[in-house]
Amino acid sequence: MMEKSQMANRVLASIPPRDYKRLHAQLEPVKLKFGEVVFEPGKAIKHVYFPVDCLVSLLTAVDKRRSLEVGMVGNEGMAGMPFILGMGVSGVRAIVQGGGNALRMASAPFRIEFDRNQPLQDALYRYTYALMAQISQTAACNRFHEAEPRLSRWLLMTRDRVGADDFLLTHEFLAHMLGLRREGVTEAASALKRRNLISYSRGKIQILDVKGLKKSSCSCYQTVKTVFDRAQAQI
Repeated sequence: MMEKSQMANRVLASIPPRDYKRLHAQLEPVKLKFGEVVFEPGKAIKHVYFPVDCLVSLLTAVDKRRSLEVGMVGNEGMAGMPFILGMGVSGVRAIVQGGGNALRMASAPFRIEFDRNQPLQDALYRYTYALMAQISQTAACNRFHEAEPRLSRWLLMTRDRVGADDFLLTHEFLAHMLGLRREGVTEAASALKRRNLISYSRGKIQILDVKGLKKSSCSCYQTVKTVFDRAQAQI
């Protein structure tokens, strides 16, 4: 079992040792694979997940063929937030965007622990606030901003949550995440590549210039980051 000092999940790391001890005993380390579906809309939430170095995308269906990313969960939070609001059913499809390690807990014991663990409640309520801000800002970004700044924003948000500069991603997958045609993603990625901000080949994208990518991004990246930083500072 992973010790608290070894964990990178910021919600769990914020829990004082006395309150964390009981929670720790019920956490199970798991490896999540790219493309793995952890929640389906309308289906019961059987486990909640605390990502360590993986990333989970929250998708809403547009129609039978298309879906759009409305949020992402990395080491700053938890996947399965409807459960803390008394809803045992997922409203979105949650798919692993970046494979890696996570800690999970069965939903029934988690509900019991959540009800009696005040520090866990406080941390997750603050995270809920930040996640809601991310979802609303993402919706505005997808509606009003062009492909290139949207892609820059998305890459920076992904980097913040996995702690890495390279990701295994296809243009087709990115098109689903950003609500763009594949050609639109290719055009935006090519523009960033020409400016030496990123490189990509065979489904792998690498960030080369973080500062330059921030300049290319729309203001949504910093808006969301500021909210998360503020919520984290309160924990």
